[in-house]
Amino acid sequence: MAGKQDGGGSLRMSGELAARVPQLLDAMRSVGTGLELHSTLDRICETAAELAQARYAAIGVVAEDGDGLSDFVFHGIDEASADRIGRLPDGHRGLLGALIHHPEPVLLADLAADPRSCGFPPHHPPMRSFLGVPIRVQGEIFGNLYLTEKRDGAEFDDDDLSIVRVLATEAGIAIGNARLYGAARQRERWIDGSVAVTTALLSGGDADDALQVVAEQARQLSDSAAGIVLLPAEEGGLEIVAVAPEGRHGALGVVIPPESQIAALLLAGEAVFLEDAATDPRVLSALVRGYGPSMLLPLQSEGRVLGSLVTLRERGARTFTEAERTLAGQFAAQAALALKMAEAQRDRERLAVFEDRDRIARDLHDLVIQRLFATGMMLESAQRKSGNPAVQQGVGKAVDELDVTIQEIRTAIFALQQGPAEAPSGLRTRVLREINTAAVPLGFKPSHRFVGPVDTMVGELTGKNLIAALREALSNAFRHAEAARIDVVVDSTVTLPDGVAGVRLTVADDGVGIPEGGRRSGLRNLKRRAESLGGDSWYGPGIGEDGGGTGVVWQAPH
Repeated sequence: MAGKQDGGGSLRMSGELAARVPQLLDAMRSVGTGLELHSTLDRICETAAELAQARYAAIGVVAEDGDGLSDFVFHGIDEASADRIGRLPDGHRGLLGALIHHPEPVLLADLAADPRSCGFPPHHPPMRSFLGVPIRVQGEIFGNLYLTEKRDGAEFDDDDLSIVRVLATEAGIAIGNARLYGAARQRERWIDGSVAVTTALLSGGDADDALQVVAEQARQLSDSAAGIVLLPAEEGGLEIVAVAPEGRHGALGVVIPPESQIAALLLAGEAVFLEDAATDPRVLSALVRGYGPSMLLPLQSEGRVLGSLVTLRERGARTFTEAERTLAGQFAAQAALALKMAEAQRDRERLAVFEDRDRIARDLHDLVIQRLFATGMMLESAQRKSGNPAVQQGVGKAVDELDVTIQEIRTAIFALQQGPAEAPSGLRTRVLREINTAAVPLGFKPSHRFVGPVDTMVGELTGKNLIAALREALSNAFRHAEAARIDVVVDSTVTLPDGVAGVRLTVADDGVGIPEGGRRSGLRNLKRRAESLGGDSWYGPGIGEDGGGTGVVWQAPH
């Protein structure tokens, strides 16, 4: 007989129910162990099924907006049966949906006879008897605990309901503790991610690598399929500069146009949250249309938008919770601050380089060229006084070499005195500028050759990436190759392996190359840039026309 209320309002416990109290206490202790939320829900289902002698048990977690279920944990159905059933209940209809909007205990002898029931999907096991109780966490509905099919064909009774309600109360406490622990762990992970991003941005290493860290950390921390970092593009809008995971390089260099509503909002410093990127009319880029829930956050510091951070989940995945949105916003703010500090640090380093370049240019002009002039005049005087034709010819050749050297030094001085904003638009001229700039630290001027009309055939985006590849290749040759000769060839008449017309940059040297185990992030950046345009890049020995030395080949469509 079930428990009854006496006149004073206390519960008179039946003998059968009293006999199950020790089992209930053991179940409550079991439920209260552990702090991981999903394992806690599994344990509650298993314990409730054992306590009420039910064949099946489940917990439906109510979504944050109170409409439907965000999670469904079950016990008693094996994986093979679950796969045959297919999609889990979403709580938008049927008895489960009704219990979300009216969270009251339910005890049914025949589930199918209830007017709120909408039946079962194919391959679902038969279920007749049903017991459901709400689970409250700190006074708010967390979800509902469902039990079906009492063993031996019996029906759930009031004793079962009473004992499961007690268990649900204890489950609410255990779930509350697990949620607090999970939230603390989640905050800790986001903080660790922010530290990793700050360290990467301020380490003084390669900027592309640091932005890749931002994208990868955002992807992992938000449990997303992809992470993207965008920076303001020169022509307006936002340019994709980093994509995680690293294998997806087809998006690099793509510009989200300024007329995009989402780009305008991000550049105005507003966050955008999409329930389904594939169907949202504001999404213009086809790159995002294959994804579902998305967060697009401005990288903003002191009112200035430095870029944007995007995290994308697969279609059909759960939407981002309010806690995840808040943590991601804080992460983006920290990344923006680190980005600004890194920018200031690079500005200081750039200023120091410019000051050093000015000093070198002055020294070259005031000291080296004057001494070369004086040496040339001394040689010319000696040439006139010498009566030996062979000596006169040799001295005259030496004077000519000095004149060429003086012209090359003047070219280097001009390159040193140019600022980045003065870079000319022609690709040929930009290549020559990089070569002349590299001549100063190298101690010699790399040779160069152009094949085809590079200025008219190579587009602006490809040209910009080619110059970056040339700068990285010359830097590698200076730092690693110990080369005495470097040859630069830009060929705009090549045909790529897929039959598309393209441009190929070859930087070959007579040096030793990067040592085994040496840092190769720059080479990865070259390859990533080429692949983002549909091209390729590789490094190795025998790149030069004579089959010797080492070098880099970089190629992409026009």
